[in-house]
Amino acid sequence: MGNRKWRTAISCHIGRETYVRGYKLLDLVGRLSFAQAIYLVLKGELPDERESKMMEAMLVSVIEHSIAPPSVISARAIASGGNSLNVGVAGGILAFGSAHGGAIEDAMRFFQENVGKNVEEVVGQYLSQKKPIPGYGHRYYKDFDPRTKKLMELAKKLNFYGKYCEFAQRVEEEIYKQKGKRIVLNVDGAIGAIASEMGFDWRIGKGFFIIGRVPGLVAHVYEELTREKPFSKRLNEEEEVEYYGPEPRELPPNFKGI
Repeated sequence: MGNRKWRTAISCHIGRETYVRGYKLLDLVGRLSFAQAIYLVLKGELPDERESKMMEAMLVSVIEHSIAPPSVISARAIASGGNSLNVGVAGGILAFGSAHGGAIEDAMRFFQENVGKNVEEVVGQYLSQKKPIPGYGHRYYKDFDPRTKKLMELAKKLNFYGKYCEFAQRVEEEIYKQKGKRIVLNVDGAIGAIASEMGFDWRIGKGFFIIGRVPGLVAHVYEELTREKPFSKRLNEEEEVEYYGPEPRELPPNFKGI
């Protein structure tokens, strides 16, 4: 029948004590920063000073990006419908997808599967198939993503700039070379490269964005609940909605008699 037990190496209870990756939880309280505790939970070991600073920077870099992203609009709209904070935040998280929030995981997979290969061939294959390269491009940033610049500078300072970061920036330059247009390495791509340098598997990539962005979602939902009236965010249908369906029409005679 196999092992039917739920199995975990993350935490356990011994008596009334909670242990996280083997460390007593109460020993961590007041000694670890939140980012250090996150590193421990995800990686299984305590971070050194370099890893702590890098993790802090990565999480802070995605904590907030104003009201326009789909997750924030979703979270606030759900709260506006008369729901509680946890429902609004959960709705915001559910809005994370391939176009918003999923790029870190996709970029990590791209880097981990392609590092060491010929950059010109890798980029050429994606462009010839008209496939977007994960971790590149941004709605607002056209010359460079300032968050990427900051993280990469810090990665160099903390000695996390290695084969993945170098590959990531070479891909950006190769895209420009082949396309004649700059498609910037965005913050998701930067985090993907640095997290790969830190030894994280690509399948945990989406988690970095979720962990980093949830505080922002909490703040937005709380603001919506306390500063705005319920059901107050209405679109002006005349100015903000474009209808392209059928013109008004009569129901066919054979349906009117039903």
